[in-house]
Amino acid sequence: MTSTDPRRAPGRSTKSSPPDQDALSNAERELYGGRLRYDMAFVRHEGPLTRLSFRRLAAALPHTVVLVLRTGWRADRRATAGLVLAQLGQGVSAAWALIAVNSVLGDLFAQGPTGERLREALPALGGLGAVAVLGALLTAWSTAMSGRLEPQVERAVAARYYRAVTRVEFEATQRPEVQRVLEAGRFGTNSACGMLRLSVGVGNVLLGMVAAAAVLVSLHWLLLPMLLLIALPKGWGAVRSARRDYVSKFHWIDHRRAIASLLGFLTRPQAQAEIRVHAAGTKLLTSYEEMSHQTEREQRRLARAQAATDLAAGAMAGVASLTCYGLLWWLLTEGLMPLAVGGTAVLAIRLSTARLAALVQQINQLYEELLYLTDTEDAIAIASANAIPTAGTPLPLHVDEVRVENVSYTYPGSATPALRDVSVRVRRGQVTALVGANGSGKSSLVKIMSGLLLTAEGEGDVRWADTGSGHAVSVRDADRAAVFAQVGLLAQDFPRWEMTAAANVAIGAGDRVRDMDRVKSAAGTAHVLPLIEGLPHGWNSIACKGFERGVEFSGGEWQKLGTARSLYRAAPFLLVDEPTSALDPHAEIAAFQGLWSLAEEGHAVVLVTHRLAATANADRIYVLDRGRVAEEGTHEQLMDRPDGIYRSMFSAQAAQYGTPAPGVPSQAAPRPLPDTAADGAGQRQRPSPA
Repeated sequence: MTSTDPRRAPGRSTKSSPPDQDALSNAERELYGGRLRYDMAFVRHEGPLTRLSFRRLAAALPHTVVLVLRTGWRADRRATAGLVLAQLGQGVSAAWALIAVNSVLGDLFAQGPTGERLREALPALGGLGAVAVLGALLTAWSTAMSGRLEPQVERAVAARYYRAVTRVEFEATQRPEVQRVLEAGRFGTNSACGMLRLSVGVGNVLLGMVAAAAVLVSLHWLLLPMLLLIALPKGWGAVRSARRDYVSKFHWIDHRRAIASLLGFLTRPQAQAEIRVHAAGTKLLTSYEEMSHQTEREQRRLARAQAATDLAAGAMAGVASLTCYGLLWWLLTEGLMPLAVGGTAVLAIRLSTARLAALVQQINQLYEELLYLTDTEDAIAIASANAIPTAGTPLPLHVDEVRVENVSYTYPGSATPALRDVSVRVRRGQVTALVGANGSGKSSLVKIMSGLLLTAEGEGDVRWADTGSGHAVSVRDADRAAVFAQVGLLAQDFPRWEMTAAANVAIGAGDRVRDMDRVKSAAGTAHVLPLIEGLPHGWNSIACKGFERGVEFSGGEWQKLGTARSLYRAAPFLLVDEPTSALDPHAEIAAFQGLWSLAEEGHAVVLVTHRLAATANADRIYVLDRGRVAEEGTHEQLMDRPDGIYRSMFSAQAAQYGTPAPGVPSQAAPRPLPDTAADGAGQRQRPSPA
């Protein structure tokens, strides 16, 4: 049967679902624009795991179990060793138990008075009791060690996966073939825990069966192949069922995710107004019911297929069991096996058959977890192959300029370059403004400057330079961690962490020890300190309404928190993208004043904005148009171009306030600048940074 667990892995179905299963529902058509079935035809490989034969499964399982045990050994050697020893002990005790039973039956069926036979059976009975006690102790020990080890293994695998994913080059995450594999791996991180638990169960059952098989061989060699004949049909059924369920889950993953999304909106605070006023809740519930009917039909299809598989496997196993008992009857009637030994054989066969039922269920689940865990291992491998290098050329000791030199860049999968032959210089102690229409390449240029995106050979370069010494390092060769340490980012869609207000500011410095005095100072500069300290729980308020101590911030308040986060980072180069789009006029002016004060303190500020009144006092303005630098200069130089793009944009904004074209509203200037002449490069001189 399927579950609602939204885990998936690269793979491809060899069969399509029946027509009624793939029918397009009205909800899919209206809300999602088409059928929500995951297309597996374009995945990077053919999904061999979904077509594993029993033989290949038998080869793949031990390898994966060893991988899980190796992870457990690294996490907790004592618990891993205890778990393995407990399992081995249980297998040995199972064999001893059967040997003891055989000894008891031999004594009881021997010739002589009943009392004498009972006395002779006492040692064997005592041994059988001791083995039972030992088995109980080993089971308890195994349970304790497994409970101790499982969460550690899950954490270790998840940490490996997420550590690898967070090191992937930003450009690689934009490639669909990479992102699919990384996303698939996310759902396998908890499979290691399941693999360990199921491996323990399967190991326990297999050891018991091996012990029973060893006893059967000692009784008569013909009984062993009979036992294998019983096991093989069950194993075939388990593999077939697991493969069918896995492919179904993969095929329906987007459909199930959409259903979860529909239900999530019903309780999401941000959606409550429209759910009530617009009656969106009625539409969501109707769509949920319609799409759920589709998954229910798929579950019924799987149930019918499962029943057919179980019937076939059970029939084959039943025939094998009858053959086995027939052989045993023949051995007894022909006098080839003593009656006491026959009793032991019957007990061993019954125990083995009972264990098979448990083994089938565990193998089914183990196989499924194997597929998901393999996805995680694939994701880790892909992430490692696309990881940001951990070493590189050190940056100059005092970087005071970033040079973007003739850079062109095209995003993966795009036919149109985002940037074309762009050259820009960013200097500490200055404000550099990037302006232009939507889609002109401003945000892409910021990512190039920060080292998030790298240009290919022959498509320009970004160099981090010390103008005093003349030493410059290409970002392609540089230690990227050192580059990132120089940069502070405030993007338009910056994360709104569901953490405390203090954490939302301090996370700007990563894992650096939090300094609450600096947190409050940054919040004060961003004009959000009174708001936070006026909350009932102050800095411990959680920025999500659903939590205890939870609060809800407005868009403007979030933007101030984001600014405080960037200020707290205190990076030499601050790149801000539309930092005031949600602020009221007074807050906007204050925000720009804060950015200009950072430049006066010696930081480089790169400002991406459509509020052109704020660019009037920038030291350098670059106007981008369709990925190219169309104009550059100071505000005055650009306004002197009668047909210039910047002048046209500025005039259009000024006209909304009834301001003459070249005039600059006095209230729009964040700070006055001294009258200075432009230098040879068109840069206005600023007093030396403090």
